Amino acid sequence: MRALVQRVREAALSVVDPQPVRLGSIGRGYVVLLGVHAQDTPEDAALLARRVAGLRIFDDEAGKLNRSLVEIGGEVLSVPQFTLYADTRRGRRPSFVEAAPPERAEPLYRYFNQQLEASGVRVVPGRFGAHMVVEIHNDGPVTILLESPRRG
Repeated sequence: MRALVQRVREAALSVVDPQPVRLGSIGRGYVVLLGVHAQDTPEDAALLARRVAGLRIFDDEAGKLNRSLVEIGGEVLSVPQFTLYADTRRGRRPSFVEAAPPERAEPLYRYFNQQLEASGVRVVPGRFGAHMVVEIHNDGPVTILLESPRRG
């Protein structure tokens, strides 16, 4: 499982259906682009959610990256993103064979969001399988790629 975490001042998410419809927005926090690998498990999702909630990339009083999302009362805009598992080693067209199929990925994506919410973080979820538009006001910018270990 991969989470591309972007620290934001604010962000919003819309789905194109056929016109853009706003799903929600957040203030200070993270936009998390979440990719699910074909071998990922619920344990991977729970571990990654804990890592996201505890990641210390917000400034403390001294200006050091020392505060977590939970500590600042931040929010998460969570976007399912199978393209994080694009394999571009050959040719010009990416392969997505490492990404979990939708029927396996969607429950793990939802479980990841539930685990974040259980840690006290407000989560605005994306719509799985939909064409979405993400408005991001990066802060820093600070962008971190987190991966959970695969089992099996």
